[in-house]
Amino acid sequence: MPALRFSSALRRWCRTGCAVLCLVSGAATAAYAGDWPQILGPSRNGIATDERLANTLPPSGPAVVWQRSVGEGLAGVAVAQGRLVLFHRVGDEERVEALQAATGDLVWKTDFPTHYAGSISEDNGPRCVPLIYDGHVYLCGAEGGLYCVALNTGKTRWSRQAARDFGATEGYFGFGSTPIIEGDKLLINVGGKGRAGIVALSLADGKTVWQATSEQASYSSPTAATLDGARHVIFVTRLNVVSLDPNTGDVRFTFPFGQRGPTVNAATPLIIGGGLFVSASYGVGAAYARIGKQGAESVWANDGTMSSQYSTCVLHKGDLYGSDGRQDVGRARLRCFDPRTGKVHWTKNDFGVATFILADEKLLIMKTDGELMLATPSPQEFKPLGSARLLGGTTRPLPALSEGLFFVRDQKTLKCVDLRRKP
Repeated sequence: MPALRFSSALRRWCRTGCAVLCLVSGAATAAYAGDWPQILGPSRNGIATDERLANTLPPSGPAVVWQRSVGEGLAGVAVAQGRLVLFHRVGDEERVEALQAATGDLVWKTDFPTHYAGSISEDNGPRCVPLIYDGHVYLCGAEGGLYCVALNTGKTRWSRQAARDFGATEGYFGFGSTPIIEGDKLLINVGGKGRAGIVALSLADGKTVWQATSEQASYSSPTAATLDGARHVIFVTRLNVVSLDPNTGDVRFTFPFGQRGPTVNAATPLIIGGGLFVSASYGVGAAYARIGKQGAESVWANDGTMSSQYSTCVLHKGDLYGSDGRQDVGRARLRCFDPRTGKVHWTKNDFGVATFILADEKLLIMKTDGELMLATPSPQEFKPLGSARLLGGTTRPLPALSEGLFFVRDQKTLKCVDLRRKP
């Protein structure tokens, strides 16, 4: 069984003694209260802070603030300082646009030519969520183009063709691992040849700072954590979990995760309670590894607790809420479980795949069939507070939440709805 192979290998993986006294998850992004500047929000864990949301959804649905048509793409939006950044494909261009988040009015747009044509997915647009940091927007296109533009004007600061520069292949669905910023560097699992599995580029000019490992690329986006005073950037690659020193690219630890063949690692790793939680579908399953002064060891690993195809679970008071199962096979389940033990608290069968945001002690559950559900997180039972259908297409791109406004898109439409608590 893959889980057993993983469990035994994990006990041997720590290559350096990683004493852990504290864990701080999230990328080093300069975010203001209410911003959603990158994938999965301020700390890359789906948790929004300083939000005040309505306690239910009206039968007619939340008020629509604005909506507009969009091109191809599976990239969710990012929001910072009142600007919403949309990255999508229009014709033969990957287009980045800045909109006024409150009104949807266009501020600027910048185009980058693309020739990407998916071999499996019919969608040919970008997959990676824009990354807003220090007055700039960093983008990764479906065929591996990396771009940095000014947030205020859209003017291009630098660009690189990472696939060409590092000899990377496009994978099953093109490039889909959103980069992460650490200090003055942009880190990405590019999956290049030789020692270019993971690379670091200068934020200032896009030049290569370091390249490390021979890891193949995945669709999982990295996260970052401080362990006993040392900074780690943690990637779930095609077949492994790898932690790197962001300053040098030195490998701090690695352990196997994933399977060869037509499988995908796509969920973002989560730092929880002195350990690391990872999950995938396709028979891979989930695992929780404890990190301690003597290294790290497997606490549990199986394919029965949580098998997330691409959405990332969200944490509330020690329990995780997530989507177990696949969108293309069978019918996924909504599930609450304890990540430290793997114990399942409850399951709602035939729920369908969904993505998750936690805000104001509430779960925002965006189902891929276009239905939004509001619920109270509880390990005892599923406690819905209301639901509303927002879109008619497949809402696979990750949603965003900023200042009580909820942004979600399908294949044709980007919609902004008002979830703010009324006085």
